[in-house]
Amino acid sequence: MEQITADVIKMLDAGCERIVLSKPEKGAEYRRVNISRQADAYQIEKLTKQQAFHENVAKDDLTGRIAQWLAGSFRQLNGFGNGMEYIFLVSKKGKVTFKQKKTASIPNAQEGHNRKKQYLLKEGEAIPPLVDMGVFTPEGRVVSSMYDKFRQINRFLEIIDDAVRTLHTDHLNVIDFGCGKSYLTFVLYYYLTEKCGFTVRMIGLDLKADVIERCGQTAQKYGYTGLTFEPGDINGYQAPFEVDMVVSLHACDTATDYALYNAVEWGAKLIFSVPCCQHELNGQMESDTFSLMTRYGIIKERFAALATDAIRANLLECCGYKTQVLEFVDLSHTPKNLLIRAVKKRGENRQHKERMLGEAERLMEEFGLNPTLYRLLKREKKV
Repeated sequence: MEQITADVIKMLDAGCERIVLSKPEKGAEYRRVNISRQADAYQIEKLTKQQAFHENVAKDDLTGRIAQWLAGSFRQLNGFGNGMEYIFLVSKKGKVTFKQKKTASIPNAQEGHNRKKQYLLKEGEAIPPLVDMGVFTPEGRVVSSMYDKFRQINRFLEIIDDAVRTLHTDHLNVIDFGCGKSYLTFVLYYYLTEKCGFTVRMIGLDLKADVIERCGQTAQKYGYTGLTFEPGDINGYQAPFEVDMVVSLHACDTATDYALYNAVEWGAKLIFSVPCCQHELNGQMESDTFSLMTRYGIIKERFAALATDAIRANLLECCGYKTQVLEFVDLSHTPKNLLIRAVKKRGENRQHKERMLGEAERLMEEFGLNPTLYRLLKREKKV
């Protein structure tokens, strides 16, 4: 205990400004503790599964609290400040290991366009999925021809990271619909567990049994014990746990609608969807008033795709989500460059819901549209 206290004092004296205690012991009162340095004190945020408790403490009091938590409640601490990361790891037998390392420096504003992008996944880290994808060499360096792919993966994780940081939990249950070969699924699992410190249970779902079998073998090879794969259809899938996050990347046409519908039905806190092959509305779209939008094949195709995702975003707003449509990758890489991100809100704003629904229904009426997601939600009286 004395050595733990001495190491904690060393960390705080070095100017540590942010601390995260994670990996709680079984039966621990809190699932996660976040600590941030204020002007003349430290703010402690203690998280249970449902609540967050806050208090401000002096440095001397904080030292003892952290030492006690490491001695009995948490198995990991990460502290950050002054270009350093401070790490405490507690073994199953209670042995505490303390180490520190330099973190990547953040360039100042005067460096302007010469600043190097600070990626969430960095070169030099051992990330097996990126090696198998051919993005990293076995030594952990980015393959020059795969740098665009490396940037795309980091952009995806940035979009995920912004949202998961809003959750007051250290455990995530995730469903990945249409996971395919699952390279990005493996990278996401790595990031959530190794970089964010979450305990994750993730299921990858796909129709192809041979792909699912191969993915399961790969997960075992990586030692990703919380990641499993199942053959199955998005439509009608029954989740075996309370779902926190739904991911659907490039599910074709109405498969995206079923993924979004299931996510709403489960009350998922987070939804991330990259739609693909929006054919349904292209076949329905007609308008006398705006016939110029349906006359030219390429214009109609692109307008139908944008209308599909705009309606989907509004319908998610109707179901209580704060929804954004973000650029996933540059247009030069793929035309399928939109990602729908939806974060579950607390409470219900009836006026906002009616406005979002009205906008969608007016567009649908003008062009004679009846999208799958709207029919599913209407049937269950979600909208």
